Amino acid sequence: MKYLARIADKILQERLEAFGAVLIEGPKWTGKTTTAEQHAKSVIKLQDPDKAAEYLTTAAARPSLLLKGEQPRLIDEWQDAPALWDAVRTAVDKEGGRPGQYILTGSNTVDKAKIRHTGTGRITRMKIYPMSLWESLESSGEVSIRELFDNPDYDIDGASGKLDISGLIRAACRGGWPASLQLPQKSNMLIAKDYMNSVCENDISTVDGKQRNPKIARKILKSYARNISTITKKSNILADITASEDITLSMPTLDDYIGALEKLFVIRDVDAWCPAIRSKTAIRSSPKRCFTDPSIAVAALNVNADALETQLKTFGFIFEQMCVRDLKAYTAGFNSHISYYRDRYGLEADWVLHLEDERYALIECKLGSREIDEGSRHLLQIRELVREHNKAEKQVPLREPDLLIVLTGGDIAYTRPDGVKVIPLSCLKD
Repeated sequence: MKYLARIADKILQERLEAFGAVLIEGPKWTGKTTTAEQHAKSVIKLQDPDKAAEYLTTAAARPSLLLKGEQPRLIDEWQDAPALWDAVRTAVDKEGGRPGQYILTGSNTVDKAKIRHTGTGRITRMKIYPMSLWESLESSGEVSIRELFDNPDYDIDGASGKLDISGLIRAACRGGWPASLQLPQKSNMLIAKDYMNSVCENDISTVDGKQRNPKIARKILKSYARNISTITKKSNILADITASEDITLSMPTLDDYIGALEKLFVIRDVDAWCPAIRSKTAIRSSPKRCFTDPSIAVAALNVNADALETQLKTFGFIFEQMCVRDLKAYTAGFNSHISYYRDRYGLEADWVLHLEDERYALIECKLGSREIDEGSRHLLQIRELVREHNKAEKQVPLREPDLLIVLTGGDIAYTRPDGVKVIPLSCLKD
């Protein structure tokens, strides 16, 4: 299988040059191990079926023995032996913090009680996401997010997207799973379904050793998929799940299942952005319901690409998930985070992309050209609210948005006379 370069490659190399160890986190099947292997000189895989028992016994007795090998040494799925965390931290200290000693990968988070030290200054963390359209060679890459922020004169006019609506639908159904790119179209659509089956049948229980019901896990994922890209309350999700007589579920149990899915990086809710431009009661603050990849929602809904071509309203919500997945991938090296804005007056920005230096972009996701005017109007109104706030609050002004962007499923990128940038998702890159 040909290795396709990842945005994470550059981030990993930079961190190996600065820290003794790097932890790569993210959902399973996103290529963490394969990417790490491009940079490692020796590898130990704790889930190797022929050696797993021996490795775990050694880790419990003398974890330092597993660290011996040419460096950088990759320790794959380290969370199976949490003692290795402190062993790596100690080894880095013994070498005076020398950079580039270890790479750790993990598909789920670990109970902090099982490790003695945070590893701050020795072990740095980075995330890897399912592949963006640029990484899967389905974006033309003619528009750079970095350039949009850094270069005021950056000209995007005429840049063209690589996928039409039909192509976007198929890319969303297939998902950003690296293994799916090597398969014919009919086969690659099965990867997300198998991923969901694995999560519900196995991972939901093995993540922390607590037995959970696969049927309930499926119901939760299906309800999440029905409410994808919305701010539906958990009480509504609970009511949806328990609507059928065969499921009984309490709110604490729902929270437990959702917590497990978050540990597995399956569910990735997005928090609200609450600037002081409206009263606190006007701005919605519930998290927006999201998956780490749009294909999980497609699999949970049990729909296919052909069906979505006749259900573009449904695909509009899934398209939002593609946008946020790609935005996270493209700005992973910026130490960015993403929120959303919505108030009770109907004003919204689907995503707010924040960089660590406080620059930010307001972003709307609109599949068709007829919705671009509405999306642009929302963004301009939010900017105007910020300006009005600053007139009254001169001592504590809010930064105005650095970019107003409408991401579309269209063909051509351009800047509107009002300054809003209209960009096809399939022409974007980091």
